[in-house]
Amino acid sequence: MSTPPVILLLSGSLRAGSSNESVLRTAQAVAPPPLRTVRYDGLAKLPHFNPDEDTDPLPAPVAELRAAIAGAAAVLICTPEYAGTLPGSFKNLLDWTVGGTEICDKPAAWVNAAAPGRGQGAEATLRSVLGYTGALIVEEACARIPVGPGSAGADGILTDPAARERIGQVLGLLAGAAGGAEEPGQEQR
Repeated sequence: MSTPPVILLLSGSLRAGSSNESVLRTAQAVAPPPLRTVRYDGLAKLPHFNPDEDTDPLPAPVAELRAAIAGAAAVLICTPEYAGTLPGSFKNLLDWTVGGTEICDKPAAWVNAAAPGRGQGAEATLRSVLGYTGALIVEEACARIPVGPGSAGADGILTDPAARERIGQVLGLLAGAAGGAEEPGQEQR
């Protein structure tokens, strides 16, 4: 029996209750079986990127990040945009992936939860940095799913059926790109 594929969920937000976090919580709730999702929660623990420290032994939080990426079949990112680009803490996370090979040739995509007309700077920076890492951007899995105030229930999961369905499709497309899905887009019930 083969191991179900894992999609690593990376949030670019440190804010509790962020719309980005709601997208990723929803991804966990709607992941089509046998797909598994794992949310990385070490963003705040990563040290500032320093090339002098990008050697063995890696700082423990960096080793944990790289192990999480290595153990995943694909990566799904949901990050806010600050000042026209990625938040510094998330860019720092991505900087720590450049020196490793864990994300190289790994399917990756993002969901932009920003209001219409926003978020393009974050997308452009993601595209650029993921290109440097060698990640395989799955274009059809990159989605815009605006999340406004009140879009999530008390559990932090989006309540809009169309948003939930689209997130399920994104996961299916990523899993398919990783060789682990037959029918993308079916929401788990």
